[in-house]
Amino acid sequence: MSSDLSAEDLSGHIFSGQDLSGRDLRGKQLRNAHMIGTDLSGANLTGADLSGADLTAARLVDADLTQADLSWAILAGAELSGATLAGTCLVGANLAGATVTDDQLAASERE
Repeated sequence: MSSDLSAEDLSGHIFSGQDLSGRDLRGKQLRNAHMIGTDLSGANLTGADLSGADLTAARLVDADLTQADLSWAILAGAELSGATLAGTCLVGANLAGATVTDDQLAASERE
C-alpha cells in the first residue's frame, strides 16, 4: 500500500503498518500521525514535526531525525538503531522498550 506523501501537512494521518522506508519526509507536519509498526528505515525526517505521533513498534533504523520534533510522541518498542537524533526534541516522549543508545540520546540533548 503506497501513501500520497506530497502534502506538507499530514497531521493525524494513519500510516500504521506501511512501508515508508527510504522516503523523503523532510519538514513534513506529521503531528498526531498514527504510525504504529510503520517501517521508516532510512527515511529522511529532518526537521519533521512528529509531536504526539504514535510510533509504537515503528522501525526507524538509520533514519535521519535531525532537528525533528518528537515531543510527546509514543516510541514504545521502536527500533532506532543507527538513527541520527542530533538536535531532536524528545520532551515527554515515551521511549519504553525502544532500542536507542545513550550516545544517540546525548546527541539529541547537545543541540
